[in-house]
Amino acid sequence: MKNSNRGCLITLEGGDGVGKTTHIELLRQYLESYGLDIIATREPGGTPFGESLRDLLLNSQLEFDAEAEMLVLFAARAEHLKRLILPAISSGKWILCDRFTDATFAYQGGGGGIPFGRIKELERFVQSTFQPDLTLLLDLPVEDGLARIANRGGNVDRFEKRDLDFKNDVRQAYLRRQEQDPGRIRLVRASNTVEKVHETIVEHVAQLLARQNII
Repeated sequence: MKNSNRGCLITLEGGDGVGKTTHIELLRQYLESYGLDIIATREPGGTPFGESLRDLLLNSQLEFDAEAEMLVLFAARAEHLKRLILPAISSGKWILCDRFTDATFAYQGGGGGIPFGRIKELERFVQSTFQPDLTLLLDLPVEDGLARIANRGGNVDRFEKRDLDFKNDVRQAYLRRQEQDPGRIRLVRASNTVEKVHETIVEHVAQLLARQNII
């Protein structure tokens, strides 16, 4: 029996080139097969305000330090939660979000050197105790992610342009987050084929569906 009283938030995390966009679309199709109402969104972004800040952060020629990035991201996140995520979940919709707060710990914390305690303070202020119902961490060696980005072609954003040390620090911060919260954050080896990665994702998501009495 379907529990339609409350939706869920599933976030997909990982470094550049891990395949989040592909797997959000595949996961959307899988969840819709159960009759669920799905909204796919992203961070930064998801609202007009958030998309404006996304363009500023990713595509502007302006330089930002990690603290400024963190504050901009949490401003966008606060609006995202208030305007989209929380109302949608309350109405029974399921949200698939390309990155969320774990990305701030990884990029601005691991990559940018901001103490995790400072990020946690903003997390509590903006989110209170709210956390995703499930986070899928797509993990891929940095060099493999860079090769995928090169093969993809097109423009790269300012984070994709960062050096190898930064990207490795981001990856290690993500892995530490997963080790600290393995119940919520599930590790998915993104070096496998698209089909195998999707199969692993479905295994994790099916557990959430079962807890929600959907399957």
